[in-house]
Amino acid sequence: MSEAKRMDPMSGEKVEVDGVYENEAGQAQKLQRGDVFPSDLILGETEWTLTEFAFDNHHEGRTDPRLVPKENDTDKIGKIDHPRRQVDQNR
Repeated sequence: MSEAKRMDPMSGEKVEVDGVYENEAGQAQKLQRGDVFPSDLILGETEWTLTEFAFDNHHEGRTDPRLVPKENDTDKIGKIDHPRRQVDQNR
């Protein structure tokens, strides 16, 4: 859909997606699904634009330690420790 035909939510409407929203004045606010878009004190009713999704997974940005190959691992055949390593298909 083109930018010209997009309809941003207005104040008073229900939030459908968790995330950070920004209004026309540039004020950002974190809203959750089911909340109501608030009105601005100066502008009154305003449009809101989704600027960032709210994710609960990988909040620390670390790889699961079970997926990292260890130095003393006895089963190195089952682990891919290099991007160019091919798993033997027994052909």
